[in-house]
Amino acid sequence: MTNHYRYILFYKPYGVLSQFTQDTPARSTLKDYIQVPDVYPVGRLDWDSEGLLLLTNHGQLQNRLCDPQFGHERTYLVQVERIPDPTALKKLEAGVLIKDYRTRPAKVRLLNEAPSLSDRNPPIRFRKTVPTAWLEMKLTEGKNRQVRRMTAAVGFPTLRLVRTAIAHLQINGLQPGQWRDLKSRELKLLHKLMFPVDFLKKYKY
Repeated sequence: MTNHYRYILFYKPYGVLSQFTQDTPARSTLKDYIQVPDVYPVGRLDWDSEGLLLLTNHGQLQNRLCDPQFGHERTYLVQVERIPDPTALKKLEAGVLIKDYRTRPAKVRLLNEAPSLSDRNPPIRFRKTVPTAWLEMKLTEGKNRQVRRMTAAVGFPTLRLVRTAIAHLQINGLQPGQWRDLKSRELKLLHKLMFPVDFLKKYKY
């Protein structure tokens, strides 16, 4: 089933477009990092966001992962301006109104200390008079610039955004600009998540 398919995890750096074609000479693309033919990103990360991106040439899996019907958890580390209060955190968890859309319930927690991440290049704009905080946010949807719009809606603009996980797939072990193929166990769990009926037929316990 998977012999001719490729499944790649990539740590997208800041300032890199989630595509292989270049729209301006000033911006890097996936082509600058990944020389594997015919793989395409599943979903996207904005050019000013960092973190985990899954690429594959398995079209059916790509469609499932992008289909809201098969919502899977995405985990983000989010640096915001100022320290969110419990009211703001509850609003993010319950869902906030963005234009004419209300976001799905999310898991949100305020971190006690900054996470261990690679430095961003360029670093965020630092202001002595404005403290910052880090949130861990787990969403089951991926609307355009959703995390940034959510934190802005409750009054705490996003300064830095790093996706650390897509379902069970973790960014651990990768540095910005690095990629690797999925391990067999990771791939098996991904198929179980996206194709539960087919998975049960293939793997009978």
